Amino acid sequence: MMIRPAELAAIRRGDVDLAFRRWDRPRVRVGTRMRTGVGLVEVTGVDQVDLDGLTEDDARRAGAASRDALVDALAHRPDTPVWRVGLRFAGADPREALRDAVPDDEELARLRAWLDRLDAAAPYGPWTRETLAVIGDNPGRRAPELAAGLGRETAEFKRDVRKLKEKGLTQSLDIGYLLSARGAAVLGGEAVAGTRSGTPLPRVGAPASRALTAAGITSLESLRGHTETSVAALHGVGPFALARLREALDASGLDYAPA
Repeated sequence: MMIRPAELAAIRRGDVDLAFRRWDRPRVRVGTRMRTGVGLVEVTGVDQVDLDGLTEDDARRAGAASRDALVDALAHRPDTPVWRVGLRFAGADPREALRDAVPDDEELARLRAWLDRLDAAAPYGPWTRETLAVIGDNPGRRAPELAAGLGRETAEFKRDVRKLKEKGLTQSLDIGYLLSARGAAVLGGEAVAGTRSGTPLPRVGAPASRALTAAGITSLESLRGHTETSVAALHGVGPFALARLREALDASGLDYAPA
C-alpha cells in the first residue's frame, strides 16, 4: 500500500488515521504493519464502503481538504470498490534500534555464521563481506554503480542488500546505502567510512539526500552541527526537504545549531 510522505507524517502526528483506496479486493489485512519512511504504520481496519456515504469527518481523518476533494480523488476506476483503511503509527522501525546496537561477541559469532551460510548458498560465490565493505567505502552511491563495481547485476545486488538490511547491517538512503554501526562491527572495525550512527534522516528526495550525505549529514543528530541556514544553502536541499527535516527534528526533540 503506497502512502505519500505528507500523509505518513500526518499519520505519525496522529492527524490522519484513515485512507481510502479503489481496489478489486483488499490488499492489506487488519494487523498488518508496514515499514515506511516514518516508522511502522499498522492497519487497524479494512472495510468496503459506498462512495456516496463518505462524510466530511472521513475526509478530515484522511487528510483531505473536504469531502468533495476526497470524492474527486477517488473518481478514477468508478467500477472498482472503495475501501476504507484504518491506520495508526505503531512506533519506530525496529531495524533502526538494531542498526545502532553493536553486538557482543556471542551475537557477532551468530551474525558471522549467518553471513557464512549466505555465502555458501550463493551460486555466484561469497558476497556478504565485500558488499558490506563496498557500502561502507561508498556511502550514498547509486546501487547500479556499486553493483557494477562488483561485477554484479543491479537487481540481484539490491536483493542481497535487503537481506543485510533485515539484520540491521545497512541502511537505505534515497540514493544508495550506509553501513550501520552493527555492520561495521561485523566487518571487524570500530570506524568504517560511511558508518551510520544516530536517528535516521527522513526521506527527503534524491537531490537532497545526495547533498546531505556529501556534507556528512547522515543522521538527525548530525544536524546539530549545522545551522538551518547552512543546510538550506546546500545545492539540492529545497523547501520540501527542509520541511521534512524540521518535522523529524521536532518529533525527536532535536534542533539545528544556533544561527
